Amino acid sequence: MADERLRIDKWLWYARFCKTRSQAQRLVASGEISLNGHALSKAATSLRPGDELIFPLGPVLRHVQVVVLGVRRGPSAEAKKLYRDLNTEH
Repeated sequence: MADERLRIDKWLWYARFCKTRSQAQRLVASGEISLNGHALSKAATSLRPGDELIFPLGPVLRHVQVVVLGVRRGPSAEAKKLYRDLNTEH
C-alpha cells in the first residue's frame, strides 16, 4: 500500500510505548514528540513507514523509526517489530 497511514496515538499504543491510547494522546498533546524533526501536538497526525520519532519515555529519550504500522496492540514481541530502535545505533 503506497499511501499506508496510521494515527500517531494509535501507533504509540500498538507499539506498546504507552499503556493506553489516552496516555498516547496526552504524550502527543504535551508537544514533546518530534516527527521527522518537527514538533507535534495533534494525536491525529498520521505516520507512515520510514518516519522517525523522538520522544521522552521515563528518563530516556527514545529515537525510533516506524517500520510497520500494525493493525492491533499485540504482545511485546509483535510490538517490537513495528519499529527500529535508533538509540542503539549511535
